[in-house]
Amino acid sequence: MYLRMAAVFVSLLAATTLAFAQDSKTRKPRTAVPVAKSAAHKAKTHVATAPAAAPQHEDVARRGKGVNETHKHGKPETAVGTEDREAPSTPVTFPDSVGWQLIEDPATGARLGLPGKLVPRVDSSRTGSRWASAQGQIQIETFRLTEAALPALFEQEKKASRREIVSSQLTADSFVIGGVQGLKNFRVRAAARGTEVRGVTVLYDQATEGTMDRIAAAVVGTYIGFPDHASPVPGIRRIVEYGTAIVVSSDGDLIAPAHITDDCQAITLPGLGHAERLAVDKANDLALIHVYGVRNLVPAALAGEGATSNGADFKLVGVADPLAQAGGVEVTSAVGHRTAQGIEPAPKPGFSGAAAADARGALAGMVDLKPSAVAGGGAPSATLVPAEAIRAFLQGRGITPAAAAPDHAPIEQSVVRVACVRK
Repeated sequence: MYLRMAAVFVSLLAATTLAFAQDSKTRKPRTAVPVAKSAAHKAKTHVATAPAAAPQHEDVARRGKGVNETHKHGKPETAVGTEDREAPSTPVTFPDSVGWQLIEDPATGARLGLPGKLVPRVDSSRTGSRWASAQGQIQIETFRLTEAALPALFEQEKKASRREIVSSQLTADSFVIGGVQGLKNFRVRAAARGTEVRGVTVLYDQATEGTMDRIAAAVVGTYIGFPDHASPVPGIRRIVEYGTAIVVSSDGDLIAPAHITDDCQAITLPGLGHAERLAVDKANDLALIHVYGVRNLVPAALAGEGATSNGADFKLVGVADPLAQAGGVEVTSAVGHRTAQGIEPAPKPGFSGAAAADARGALAGMVDLKPSAVAGGGAPSATLVPAEAIRAFLQGRGITPAAAAPDHAPIEQSVVRVACVRK
């Protein structure tokens, strides 16, 4: 009897063990289902975030990689960013330590943003200007080629020594290239007009990319190879700014617009020498400058009171900006009509400080030329600083201006170019 009971117990234990094993096997596939769903979800998410196809004219160096594969330097090969293709629609801002400013490059005529405090070393290059940091980690260089083909230059820049291209784009009148050159990152932007090509190259150590990536994009984004000099941008400070000065004494005293002579490292009067700013009347935008060691200059004869009434016509005599007269230095003239708003039409760039002569050829006032209040908002505005304000300003500094007379010298002999050179 006991043997029969033991046999039954062993049979029940074996059956229970087999059932448990079979139940475990049937549960394992069920746990695999959520994992498969999770993997499928991840795959769908990855596809959704894949970058879009490159634009038609874009030339991206894939080097056999997949669309999402990362460049060996840790940067994905992508299309040229919007900030590289066109100037930003909103003003670019950086901390004061960067020293960001918009400038016009005198060597090439281009306009660009520059991190002045990061690249204090300024020099000229073979085809433009060069700015660099103290140790050369950051370099910005402009270039101007008078006889060049844009597509050929595009290919040449891409094949430059030690360059690995990450992104590039060529259009009918410009190109942008970005990538790695040795241990530095670089960006190049160029613009063409006819056979002339102007551009800028930004080169910086990879160790500085945390700061410089955005700055380099801003330099390239603000670059305008062929700006409209008839419509200056508000707030822009050219490295070399040109205006007109009027002789007010035979011993080297002249007046010029105060804003032209602001923040100058040097003030130069071609043919006369360097000048020093002695006094300023901010309310009337007048500056008194003096050239030492000169004699026998021809002072302008100042007109009497009431010479600047509305509706009057004036002969505006000045020296246009070199870019507005193909590099020339000639004294030229234009006709201006006095209205309640100022002088119309506004004269050429460089005429800020020009003499406004009345019908007798006497100095009725000084032209004050300023850019439009809105960026890209059209031609600059011209106002007139009247003879009365000029006379009071000079007399307050102990200078007696010459009075108009029937035989006074032509006003053209009293007008010269003034150039302000900034850092």
